Amino acid sequence: MTQFTEYLTAIMTRDLRTARREVEAYPDEASLWTAPPGTTNTGGSLARHMAGNLQHFFGAILGSSGYVRDREEEFSQQPVAREVILGELDAAVTAVESVLPGLREEVLAAPFPIALGGLRVTTQDFVLHLAAHLCYHLGQLDYHRRIVTGRSDTVSAQSMKELRSAQPVE
Repeated sequence: MTQFTEYLTAIMTRDLRTARREVEAYPDEASLWTAPPGTTNTGGSLARHMAGNLQHFFGAILGSSGYVRDREEEFSQQPVAREVILGELDAAVTAVESVLPGLREEVLAAPFPIALGGLRVTTQDFVLHLAAHLCYHLGQLDYHRRIVTGRSDTVSAQSMKELRSAQPVE
């Protein structure tokens, strides 16, 4: 395990746990699947996309997990039970935790195993991109929940306490 993969694993699993808390904070499943005017995604589709994206790239591509992604279904507006979404987020945590820490320096420096949008990038650049992509959608999920519920309460998003190096100040 490199310092890079150790730290990135901690960040990504923290953010996936935050996504889980966001989904749990919706008062009901109907609000999870509401699309406010001017938006294209619901909270449910955002959470499913975050989970599917990481299960695909970490689990299937880098970890040969056998996961088969259905990206169209991730963005489908067909309601899926909250428990299913929470299970998908948990599976994404498992994919990240089982693959990312084991990526060696030579794997990180090598091109990602598949072309992405007609481009080749290093695995390290792409896994960093995946972390930023997760964070982007996590912010969308947080705002979606606040908009559809009318509540501004927090779920302790991106808690500093969850960082691996966090120590109380004496």
